Amino acid sequence: MNERDVLLNEHARGLRPMSEGIEWFDALGQEKQSEVLLFLRHLCVQARAVAEDASESIRRSGLRPTHTPAVLISRGRIDEQLGKIAGLAPLDERRKAFRLLIAVLSIADARRRERSCSGGCSHWWHRLPSVA
Repeated sequence: MNERDVLLNEHARGLRPMSEGIEWFDALGQEKQSEVLLFLRHLCVQARAVAEDASESIRRSGLRPTHTPAVLISRGRIDEQLGKIAGLAPLDERRKAFRLLIAVLSIADARRRERSCSGGCSHWWHRLPSVA
């Protein structure tokens, strides 16, 4: 667990405002942003994101359905589409990708906590304090 991991999980759990996450993300260089997006993609896959998470993720992220990341997540296999989203290069698309991947993680991990971890688990991110 490192500061980045905690920060991303706090955003996915709604413990930090998205505006703070965008500010943090924007302060990273392009290479670090790409690393964060790829890591978020990994977290989404690990949390078992499914295609049915797409529309709610788009809604929660505040993206329009016509934005590139929203279009991508709505088409094809979710794991492949998450990879494409994480690989978007223009800055404004990376910001949108960050918002969307946080939303996907939020939905998928909440479902995982409810179904698999409700009786307790060893996932440190499920024990984050309620107040950031």
